[in-house]
Amino acid sequence: MPAIPPPRSDGKLELTVTYLEMRAAPTRPPHPAPKRKLALLRAEAMPVHFYRYLYNTVGEPWLWYERRLMDDAALAAVIHDARVELYVLYAGGVPAGFAELDRRKDDEIELAYLGLVPDFIGTGLGGYLLDWTIDTAWRYRPRRLWVHTCNLDHPRALQTYQKAGLVAYRQETTTIDDPRATGVIPYKG
Repeated sequence: MPAIPPPRSDGKLELTVTYLEMRAAPTRPPHPAPKRKLALLRAEAMPVHFYRYLYNTVGEPWLWYERRLMDDAALAAVIHDARVELYVLYAGGVPAGFAELDRRKDDEIELAYLGLVPDFIGTGLGGYLLDWTIDTAWRYRPRRLWVHTCNLDHPRALQTYQKAGLVAYRQETTTIDDPRATGVIPYKG
């Protein structure tokens, strides 16, 4: 699991954020599906509580907190927008991960979120889900597809995005209120 630093006494957390993009559809062959029972389904009008389950379960080890700060109405306005697509990966009938494509800006698509439920990390599903999501995004023929990651994400996140064909174009360091210090995410130290 991640090497997330313990909370600092000042309640702050320093992040190094890397922005990556892809300006043309990949020419690689599709990532083969792992040999197991899988289903990848678009979730239309996903209930907010199910989105929160996925977001919190997938994101808690990496301190994903932004969507936790949104009330149900604000979150529903985002995830129910016709230009936001949510895909759930099921393995053996169990939710194993999800991807969120945000098409709300003309000519570009943001890979807003992508991740696996912790029980499925290391099973080969991450690369498959990423490649499938990238291929799905390019069916819209955007000018570019982009994503950002940070030093708190899975230790292989950045290299996995780069291996999939995304290229880093900007990096910045910022300081945020640690979501464990504010109580948004419980500290399990």
